[in-house]
Amino acid sequence: MTNLHCHKYHSKRKLASTDQIMATESSEGEDDGKLVGGSKHLVIDDDFREMSKNAAWSVSSCKPGNGVQFLQDDNTETYWQSDGAQPHLVNIQFQKKAKLQLIVLYVDFKLDESYTPKKISIRAGDGFHNLKEIKTVELVKPTGWVHISLSGTDPRETFVNTFMLQIAVLSNDLNGRDTHVRQLKVYGPRPNPIPHQPFQFTSPEFIMYSVVR
Repeated sequence: MTNLHCHKYHSKRKLASTDQIMATESSEGEDDGKLVGGSKHLVIDDDFREMSKNAAWSVSSCKPGNGVQFLQDDNTETYWQSDGAQPHLVNIQFQKKAKLQLIVLYVDFKLDESYTPKKISIRAGDGFHNLKEIKTVELVKPTGWVHISLSGTDPRETFVNTFMLQIAVLSNDLNGRDTHVRQLKVYGPRPNPIPHQPFQFTSPEFIMYSVVR
């Protein structure tokens, strides 16, 4: 019988705890980037906002009791576990186009060993029919939060504007078959709170006095 937790999951969480540093990556046309290690604490720049709660999430397969909802439960002790052939897919679909800039996932080689993702492909598109690979990364025995920037090599390409994002685990460490991902978050640029204002003010005092009278 199909496990319903493997299929669509609409996130209703509010923005999680403050969260951390960027890692390097490889974009289309480059050699695979290697991400080494991971960060114990999640720290995200104030210029980002979490987009996960605006999306419907699904996965290609899951072991009963380890479904898609555990990717977003803010608990690194739980995890999504795939249950099928590679690649293992996480699908994140938005009702309207979303500007996405950063993916952060929590993986733990020390605990998960052969279940740890090694090579990951990031794909974007309007839907399943036209997904295009935009980045690939290789994780080197990661333990902690790993940051994958979606910015392109062109300085003007600071984000991806898409209806759908797919994270594909192509291979695992130690030639493992199924995979564990303990947390997964997606961030986009925080919108400017003041229309037509070229600068983004962050403190209430600056915002209050930024309007020309």
